[in-house]
Amino acid sequence: MKKVYLSQRRRDAEKISGSSLLPSCLFESTILLFAFFFIALISFPTALAAQQTLEGVRQLLDVPYVSNGHERQKLDLYLPQIHDDNPRPVLVRIHGGAWRHGDKSAQRGVAGYVKQGYIGVAINYRFSQQNIFPAQIEDCKAAIRWLRSHAEDYGIDPERIGAVGSSAGGHLAALLGTTGDSRQFDVGENLEFSSAVCAVVDNFGPTDLMKAAQTPGYERKMSAVTQLLGGTVNEKAELAEQANPITYITPADPPFLIIHGDADPLVPLNQSELLHSALVKAGVASEFHVVKGGMHGGDPFKAEPFKTYLKNFLKNNVMGKPTASLID
Repeated sequence: MKKVYLSQRRRDAEKISGSSLLPSCLFESTILLFAFFFIALISFPTALAAQQTLEGVRQLLDVPYVSNGHERQKLDLYLPQIHDDNPRPVLVRIHGGAWRHGDKSAQRGVAGYVKQGYIGVAINYRFSQQNIFPAQIEDCKAAIRWLRSHAEDYGIDPERIGAVGSSAGGHLAALLGTTGDSRQFDVGENLEFSSAVCAVVDNFGPTDLMKAAQTPGYERKMSAVTQLLGGTVNEKAELAEQANPITYITPADPPFLIIHGDADPLVPLNQSELLHSALVKAGVASEFHVVKGGMHGGDPFKAEPFKTYLKNFLKNNVMGKPTASLID
């Protein structure tokens, strides 16, 4: 940062006014007072937000979930300040951003669930510009396995880990849900632990990339998918099939909560309709809600009745005990 000395500021003021109207000590005190109030003004919202988000919550930021891994292979943990002997369920938030931008810091709101009895986790994953699919889901699964491998360290109940995501994050959360009984994307460390989740919240995530590209009005909006796959869905049809959560649906999949706006300009509504129908057909519990006039996220998704839908779903399927063990 460039240094500006107060004596120089005073001389500049004298040049402008033509005389030294302020004593040196008064001028410098005025500058310092102004600087104090300016810093306080710009810092107050940030400090207040941090206090509101993290009060009573212990945060561990930028924790690597892969040893000597990529800079994006890190997660944030939000834990109760006072550790008790009762293992807690975990909510894992996966950020969106077309698989090529975004950050776990935008998911800091998951810290609010700590007061409701959860442990909050927000994860980063490698971007598609340098690492095409399946790097993203491999990272998500590595993070889930890491959490299970450190369950005793942080008071985690390894059988109660739920995944929540929106847009690209919703796609990855859904893929975690439908590939829980497959080891296809489990690579790297902690392979003795499962990467399955006990529940999925998918907000307007892509689920069938080929059909999304064929939806009228969306054909030219698939550049993010092209980058994810390293080519168009037609050029990379086999990889696109592997990237579809729908591909892996079995009756053993966990419950889903799916929410999508019917005016979404980026991900067509049929993506959630297709996923919901396929889950129901397989006998998987799926709850699907359409936000009338809803776009690609925004305030309507955080308002009632959707706020209550989310709260009840998590209470019944993450806070509540799963019916079957997820541990290998």
